[in-house]
Amino acid sequence: MGIAMTMQEYLEDNHVPYDVARHSKTGSSAMTAEASHVPGNALAKGVVLKWDSGYLLAVVPASRQVDLAKIGEIVGERVELATEEEASALFPDCDTGAVPIFGAPYRVASVVDEGLERRGDIYFEGGDHRTLVHVSGNGFERLMYGMPHGRISG
Repeated sequence: MGIAMTMQEYLEDNHVPYDVARHSKTGSSAMTAEASHVPGNALAKGVVLKWDSGYLLAVVPASRQVDLAKIGEIVGERVELATEEEASALFPDCDTGAVPIFGAPYRVASVVDEGLERRGDIYFEGGDHRTLVHVSGNGFERLMYGMPHGRISG
């Protein structure tokens, strides 16, 4: 499959240069980091959460876990993990379980972990379990402009 069309268009619409690399199929972001020889704190992953007002995409380093209590404090409501089926319905051009890190082009609210700020390079899954996308830290910041940032992982 490669990079999902919605993600590719979002990168191009924001004029963010990117590289794409293939890797062996993986079942988790931690496995992707290992297979691709990328540090887990430089690989961003998206985690879909449910809350009263709908869904929220939490973007955190692959080496960390989402802190539901901290996100609940930010949004002012209790949050919980969405099911894989719910997440797949939000991102129809991505493979099941391959959650993108961009909520905006899919009309999903997002919050970004501050651990991904000021990095030289950021990597993320391209919409399947075999494609890794690389952008510069500045490019990532441009793509996440206007999104709330905070310490949302532990």
